[in-house]
Amino acid sequence: MAEEGVKLYGFWLSPFSRRVELALKIKGVEYEYIEEDLQNKSPELLQYNPIHKKVPVLIHNGKVIVESQVILEYIDETWKENPIMPQDPYERAIARFWAKFIDEKFFPSFRKAILGGETEVEKVIEETKENLKILEKVLEGKNFFGGERIGFVDIVANTIAYWVFLFQEAAEKEILTEEFPILCNWKDKYINHNIIKETLPPKDKSVSFFRARFAQSKASS
Repeated sequence: MAEEGVKLYGFWLSPFSRRVELALKIKGVEYEYIEEDLQNKSPELLQYNPIHKKVPVLIHNGKVIVESQVILEYIDETWKENPIMPQDPYERAIARFWAKFIDEKFFPSFRKAILGGETEVEKVIEETKENLKILEKVLEGKNFFGGERIGFVDIVANTIAYWVFLFQEAAEKEILTEEFPILCNWKDKYINHNIIKETLPPKDKSVSFFRARFAQSKASS
């Protein structure tokens, strides 16, 4: 039974809805999960998130919260056990900065590097690798972005720890490699964490899904 009327609308392969699942599991919050078909979105999803029309959507006692990073902060402030955000205001601000860096700077450049045309790909790969070097410096000397335990930035960085490697295998391109040993070491610790393992989609099914999407995208371009 979901605790206090908690529902999560998500998609099995969305790193963004998987972030929310991970945060709820870390907090020990019971929830009802509703799988969405993103090609045929439910009336409930369109009602709850009429602006972006996408997952994740968290419902808590009838209140609707959208956008994964916003939801993560809501979860952390609502259920105090096992905090994922730093307690210090300055450290919280820094965590928000790096989370935005991952979603707004790193991941878009990585997607372009994987999916972009040949004329722009070298420049975008270079930009992506520069972003990876920056993230390596942030991680230097730490087990996780959150220090000794998984925190807010680590949860947001699930795109790097798992989805980047799914994309690379599906597209048969390598950008994040052993050239970045600190990130690779962090990735290994992250995906082998007991709670995180429960939130990762199956690899073979995921790679097949992305491979088909990439082929479809190339065919239509």
